Amino acid sequence: MGITAEEVLAEIGPVQEVLDAHDGVVTVHDTSGGVIMLSLDGGCNGCSSTPMTAMQIFYSLKKLDSVSDVIFINGELPEYMRTFIDQKMEKEALEGSSEEPGEII
Repeated sequence: MGITAEEVLAEIGPVQEVLDAHDGVVTVHDTSGGVIMLSLDGGCNGCSSTPMTAMQIFYSLKKLDSVSDVIFINGELPEYMRTFIDQKMEKEALEGSSEEPGEII
């Protein structure tokens, strides 16, 4: 069974609290087949912190078994950040990391 838009928004809850304070909005466009398509809107448009916010969301969602990919339709997550997170997650899997989901170190 796939993930719903409501579940996506619930998973990014801590990030959403920060976005709320800055009028940022996460819009979930699609969740078909475990591929989450979303955008960062509102106060995120033009904000210099948007790539870091996208990176945190990507990391949190990719930890879920039901999520195979996360696509930011407005390009909020640069490819080098996506690669960094993918490599970090591979390393964590090999090491059996005990880090809590959602932490980027």
